[in-house]
Amino acid sequence: MTLRTLTIGDLPAFAELLARAFNLDATENLKHREELVFEPERSHGVFDGGELIGVGEILTRKITVPGAGQTPLAAVTSVGVLPGHRRRGVLTRVMRAQLDGLHEDGGEPIAALWASESVIYPRFGYGLAAQFYRAKVRAKAAYRPGVALHAERVREVGREQALPLIKAIYEKEAPQRVGALDRLESTWEFVLDDPERRREGATAVKFAVLPDGYAMFRVKNDWHEEGPRGTLRVEELVATTPEAYASLHRYLLDYDLIGTIEVYAALDEPLIHLLADPRKMTRSAGDSLWVRLVDVDRALVTRRYGMPVDLVFGVRDAFCPWNTGNWRLVTDADGNAEVTRVEDAPDLELDVIDLGAIFLGGTRPSTLAAAGRIEERTAGAVSRATAAFASDREPSCLESF
Repeated sequence: MTLRTLTIGDLPAFAELLARAFNLDATENLKHREELVFEPERSHGVFDGGELIGVGEILTRKITVPGAGQTPLAAVTSVGVLPGHRRRGVLTRVMRAQLDGLHEDGGEPIAALWASESVIYPRFGYGLAAQFYRAKVRAKAAYRPGVALHAERVREVGREQALPLIKAIYEKEAPQRVGALDRLESTWEFVLDDPERRREGATAVKFAVLPDGYAMFRVKNDWHEEGPRGTLRVEELVATTPEAYASLHRYLLDYDLIGTIEVYAALDEPLIHLLADPRKMTRSAGDSLWVRLVDVDRALVTRRYGMPVDLVFGVRDAFCPWNTGNWRLVTDADGNAEVTRVEDAPDLELDVIDLGAIFLGGTRPSTLAAAGRIEERTAGAVSRATAAFASDREPSCLESF
């Protein structure tokens, strides 16, 4: 087996491999979607003779981190191995090429991905850093008294009219929400690509807008003997004010011929607190971002911290041994950090997986300590780390890439 960087000429084979790896039909639309964001110079392929049998890609993105806005991110995606070639170390070759390359070239200090199978990527140092929930809300569910709505009415507009507005709103909000990713023009094309096979029997994406918020959603009609029971699926809802947030959800909840609203949302989504009866909303959680610190010292200084601390972390990293050792994190009153390698005894011992998990503030050090994953060597160190790494809200990344 050999590994090399891909070229634009490899795109057809790249797209076909991903289709086969994820049990999809290879179509022109699938190739088109991959082409929208394909970065061949940041993609690796493993070949068995002349056959492409494994791939992995890095997209050049930015992610919002606590207190510091957006920072460069290696967004890992399009990772797949052909059936019949698995359990041969192909995926390990791809992961090794990505992480060694980022380290040696001084590339992005943080990598992240959405995992198709959650047991795979901890092997390569990725920790569960952000979660989301799938919610179902009964249509027409009432708000509690006193909910402030927007002064303007929500308007449903066509795609071309909506695009300039929703892009401006997203660009304003994303740097404020930990876990959110930036969007290049090619990324917007990918997000808004709407072939019929992705609709699962629902309509094309519809757009509801306000000056400071928008919702993208689909409707799937259904009927039974008691009348309509269609489903409205929210693809994305972004609002920069509480009034816009409440008004957009009110508009969707009151949509005609609908029985259920389906929402993908952050763990701390405010919607349930708007409802007069919270039991009109049911939720089930899932994982979203898995974060990998490529270089511990370069990664930890990209974010801000909630309180001054002076802690030594004893880090284990079996896949990227340059991170193994004791690292001293010192933060000041403004949240800025310095990270240095030291010989001092650690206050906390943990795996790099767990350091990635706590990086965005969504997974608490105290939670991992309770699970036996972080070992406290100095009394009170877990509490201090928990306060320092906390963010104002749960990290949220609802955009798979």
